[in-house]
Amino acid sequence: QVHIVESGGGSVQPGGSLRLSCAASGTISRIFGMAWYRQAPGNQREFVAFIHNSGNSGTTNYADSVKGRFSISRDNAKNLVYLQMNSLKPEDTAVYYCEMQLLTASGRGDYWGQGTQVTVSS
Repeated sequence: QVHIVESGGGSVQPGGSLRLSCAASGTISRIFGMAWYRQAPGNQREFVAFIHNSGNSGTTNYADSVKGRFSISRDNAKNLVYLQMNSLKPEDTAVYYCEMQLLTASGRGDYWGQGTQVTVSS
């Protein structure tokens, strides 16, 4: 059984920074990619950032709303993905979810964490 767990959320003032972490545990044969999504109250879940896990390429992709402020990175040895969030704005307030594209004994699939709350407010 695979578990995805996010951490690092909290409350911060506008202009501040937070670093989210996401760890995958269980019987995982391969990680194809890792991503962060977010969902604000009353809104649909939206894409934030993605990082490929093919060798050392680590190609990344970001939503336009976070480009230049957020940075996604990974630690392959520990099955971890991070989201460094700088220059936070009130509109970044949301529950942030980690998603991993994994190969397990059940085959290839998308696995999600339970989410971590980020609140940006003065």
